[in-house]
Amino acid sequence: MENITFNLAQLHQYGTAFYEFLGLRKRFFVDQLGWDIPHDDNVEMDQYDNPKAYYSLVLRDGKVIGGMRAMATTAQWGSHTYMLRDAVDGKLIGIPADIIPQAEVTPNVWEATRVVISDEVNTHADRSECLSLILDGVVDQATQHGATEIIALCPPVFARTLRQLGYPAKLIGDPYVNVHDERRYVAMSMPAVRRAEAREPMPAMKHRSRAMDQHVVHSPSVI
Repeated sequence: MENITFNLAQLHQYGTAFYEFLGLRKRFFVDQLGWDIPHDDNVEMDQYDNPKAYYSLVLRDGKVIGGMRAMATTAQWGSHTYMLRDAVDGKLIGIPADIIPQAEVTPNVWEATRVVISDEVNTHADRSECLSLILDGVVDQATQHGATEIIALCPPVFARTLRQLGYPAKLIGDPYVNVHDERRYVAMSMPAVRRAEAREPMPAMKHRSRAMDQHVVHSPSVI
């Protein structure tokens, strides 16, 4: 597996990787979870896929098998900022306005969204490695622009999965139930630090819960 990172100005350097990522998102978020979000027969793409966005993808044998989108909380494109801030401002249907206590607007904080891993990555070890490569890529991009923290909206168990992999994530809000897939989601935060540099040690493998195993083995989702 290899990690690639880019923004829209650089995506031409990586062939069809960006389009493959949009297709992977469509198959997971639309076809599997049933989310009512912008898409066609092949890809999912929304208002946050704009020149302010950055991407961290993982390739295996030249094919995209996972990825994530990220942007600074200072980002603004037209009437849109970043997803959690737009939710707080009441611009997004389905995400509560009180999902986080306060919408940050600072280059120190970045938001991560649309993380997905292909069903073709079907072992726990491979999915863990893929997710770690995705996150390390986002951390590298964020820290290059001065970020010290990354926030996201995710299933509550995902924060525990991140801690299991060595990223000290914590919940920063109350969970809510998504009307499309009836799953619970909650805002989380973690330091913009690679797993090898994380301040909290990784728990012993034997202590991993079955729920965490299932969450990594099946597609993790961050809105």
